Amino acid sequence: MIILNILFWLYLFVKLIDRYILKHFIQNFLFGLFCFILIFVLVDLFENLDRFIDRKLSIIQIAEFYIYFIPDILKLITPVGMLLASLFTISRFINFSEFTAMRSAGISIYRYLVPIMTFGLIITFFAIYFNGWLVPKTNRLKFNFERTVMGRHPVANVIPNIYIQDKANRIISIGSFDKIAEKCSNVSIQIFNKDTLTRLQSRYDIKEMDWDTTKKDWKLLNTYKREFLSDNQEKMQFIPEIYIANIDEIKKITVDPELILKKDFKPEELPLNEFKEFIENLEASGQDASKEKVDYYSIISFPFASLVTILFGVSVSTNRRKGGAALQFGISIIVSFLYLGFVKISQVFGYNGDLNPIFTAWLANIIFLAISLFYFLRTQNN
Repeated sequence: MIILNILFWLYLFVKLIDRYILKHFIQNFLFGLFCFILIFVLVDLFENLDRFIDRKLSIIQIAEFYIYFIPDILKLITPVGMLLASLFTISRFINFSEFTAMRSAGISIYRYLVPIMTFGLIITFFAIYFNGWLVPKTNRLKFNFERTVMGRHPVANVIPNIYIQDKANRIISIGSFDKIAEKCSNVSIQIFNKDTLTRLQSRYDIKEMDWDTTKKDWKLLNTYKREFLSDNQEKMQFIPEIYIANIDEIKKITVDPELILKKDFKPEELPLNEFKEFIENLEASGQDASKEKVDYYSIISFPFASLVTILFGVSVSTNRRKGGAALQFGISIIVSFLYLGFVKISQVFGYNGDLNPIFTAWLANIIFLAISLFYFLRTQNN
């Protein structure tokens, strides 16, 4: 609703020529989105048709699956829709001599770009929110549907080998976590000296750790506390049962069943803010988060591809005099494949840590923007 209100007020306050350009551009943009969504759904439907039949899914269930899937498709094809809209719109103006009339009236191509680039900027900022928060929610529903209904990528009820940096001087390792019973087995809480962070001060080896939903606290069962004294001596104590809150040295840990479950989610299921926390937890536990960082920054950088594709589409259309809708559609497909292919290739270097994650995420936009600007300025100077 917010994006629609912004576009409505933008439409009211712009000049007549801008309304005319925006009207055709938005129509072509929506047409492009509809076509690409239809293609994606049909291709995926034929690919999964045997699975749907084997699982005896109803039409309603299949429709539910694609309702969850469409936002992820929109995330991918929005820049393609922008490219198609810019190609279709200016080509129409050229074919009906409207573009020539605009230039005769003193309206330059730069003036033509103002309304559609403004529209593209609004869509870009909305896409950051859409891709970063709404798409992960629908992805979570989609993956859950695949796991529970379609039997794909099943998730075990027990998560093994969890490592969490609870504080700067405290590390928690969990042998396994039972999702149903909400209990951990073979837990170790290591507390280091706050001043040096190198000397192990004490350690709690816990056989079982159960989550108390009433107290919102962990109950420790069969715990061995080992305290390492300064004179190279060790003090050991056995505690049959105790709550975390009753241990003066710990009092509280940030680990709870919800946090552990989030660690088992795919990055595509995490909203942008939770994805950032996920990366921070990975780094705090000493793991390499290069891949996750590239994916995180790509969520922010990818929507700006819409502005790049608008510029590229306008520069191609103004320099072309022949060809119909099929050619425009073909150009959109080729450019999109080249862009996405370059994104995937550059991401490999970012995943390996050879390139800075931020630079990797923006590299495709930078290169294609440079190409688009070069081609645009070249066509305008000819």
